[in-house]
Amino acid sequence: MWKVLLVEDEVFVRESVREIIAWEELGFSVSGEAGNGVEALEMMRRDTPDLVITDIIMPEMDGVELLKQARAEGYESRFVMLTCMSEFEYVRQAMEYGASNYILKLSMSVNSLRDTLRKIRQELLSREQMTGAGNAAGREGSAMEAGKAGSPAAAGSAQSPGPSSQRPADKGPLPLLHEAVTSHPEIQKILHYIHTNYAEDITVKSMSQYVVMGENYVSTLFKKKTGYTLIHYLHQVRVNHAIQYLCDSDLPVYEIGNRVGFVNDNYFIKIFKRFTTQTPSQYRQTVKGKVEEKRALL
Repeated sequence: MWKVLLVEDEVFVRESVREIIAWEELGFSVSGEAGNGVEALEMMRRDTPDLVITDIIMPEMDGVELLKQARAEGYESRFVMLTCMSEFEYVRQAMEYGASNYILKLSMSVNSLRDTLRKIRQELLSREQMTGAGNAAGREGSAMEAGKAGSPAAAGSAQSPGPSSQRPADKGPLPLLHEAVTSHPEIQKILHYIHTNYAEDITVKSMSQYVVMGENYVSTLFKKKTGYTLIHYLHQVRVNHAIQYLCDSDLPVYEIGNRVGFVNDNYFIKIFKRFTTQTPSQYRQTVKGKVEEKRALL
């Protein structure tokens, strides 16, 4: 089941959306409800939904800002915006940030919501298929990327402070990380900055200011040139360096998270597990176990 988060400050509207649909028949389940964007973002951090259905106009944090913040933090959840006739400028902004669809609240019906959920279901299925194919292709392409090590872009990617990137084979592979190389000078400049300054506070906004380009344009262009959102790519870089620390040092997990740029311990653990399927502590124990097994065979 794909998880759905309902975000709406008017309780009766939220209840209506929840009750008019047989969610399970379409492969969804309502995993949470929130009354504004602030509550919703906290819930997303604890349990990331596959789909967020959110009102646009809400107190504290509106739906568009929720979408912006979610994208800035690397969440790839699908978004559907609930809107009134007078809110189309907000809808336009939401679509720029990757919202999948919008529904007019005044004309919302079972059919319109079902049609939207079918559309989202196809998007989620396509994403799963592409992720599986991309992982296989990435493993095959990693050796080819190594051959580009002499290029200026690859050299820039290698200049990262912290532990050495040379790792014994018995420590296991790093999670898949495409050392992205692009001919676009501004995006290449951002890539070099990320690999060199991954422990700093890096956001889409700060990178757009760094290359003197519009925030929305940078976000779209980075995804187009690398295949990743900027924050997703940053997380991959940080997790790779965290793995090096876990394998090559006895530093506590919270210290490693801080060194690679995660100021929140729980968030570090969540992102690390998203890429490796293990918590940092579990990963360290797995590596140590493999090393001990190999030593016992010698």
